[in-house]
Amino acid sequence: MNKISLQALKIINNPKGNIIRCLRNDDELFKGFGEAYFSKISHNSIKAWKKHEIMTLNLCVVYGKVKFVFYDDRENSNNDFKEYVLSDHEYTRLYVPPKIWFGFIGLSDDDSVILNIADMIHDDKEVSRKEINFFSYEWSSD
Repeated sequence: MNKISLQALKIINNPKGNIIRCLRNDDELFKGFGEAYFSKISHNSIKAWKKHEIMTLNLCVVYGKVKFVFYDDRENSNNDFKEYVLSDHEYTRLYVPPKIWFGFIGLSDDDSVILNIADMIHDDKEVSRKEINFFSYEWSSD
């Protein structure tokens, strides 16, 4: 899963409130723009498992704290999972190429908000889904 990449985001300090850049069209990993959308997740709620066959994701947590879990069944046969925790205090962007299974859990007491800047418009035909217990991953809010 060395194709997943975590990038620190540039913070522009402003006395009235900082500006946090998420993605520019000259970023090395920018693959084009299809749509941007927000997803909410509640405390201890889990959304899993999903895999995009074509879509590239650029994920930022704009409010709250979320643990993302990834599994690449092309590389792993022993349930090797990769975890990343993103929050509105750490200002990072998670680049996720196609064909990697993922899920996430809300870690904040309140709802968390995730921004996805995708390289294509969402199309249910290019998405695969599995039930939450399909992979042997122990979900926890640690």
